[in-house]
Amino acid sequence: MSLHEFARWSLDISLSVALVLLSAAFLITVTRIVMGPTLPDRVLGLDMLTSVAIGFIAVIGIDTGFTLYIDIAIALGLVGFLATVALARFIMARGKTEEERVEQLRAAANVARAGEKT
Repeated sequence: MSLHEFARWSLDISLSVALVLLSAAFLITVTRIVMGPTLPDRVLGLDMLTSVAIGFIAVIGIDTGFTLYIDIAIALGLVGFLATVALARFIMARGKTEEERVEQLRAAANVARAGEKT
């Protein structure tokens, strides 16, 4: 076995192992998204799903030798980052409105208690 054959063989094994590990990460991430008890868990799962997709694109790019896949992975990374930031802002805005509702309910309860005392 020449050095070139050994390098090709080890690259094929490494790519196969990487695809198996990425597939396992994909399944675990989808499970977290489906079963996630809270919205932030699901957002984190979607962010991880983007990272796994970037990993798949990188492995396929290495396997085929096309450098175009690197550009696709970079673009997906940017879009994934923007989506995560947008969802985080949505969660923050939603949390503030829930806190405001709780404060309004407490204020209404205090007013009701003050009315009962008089």
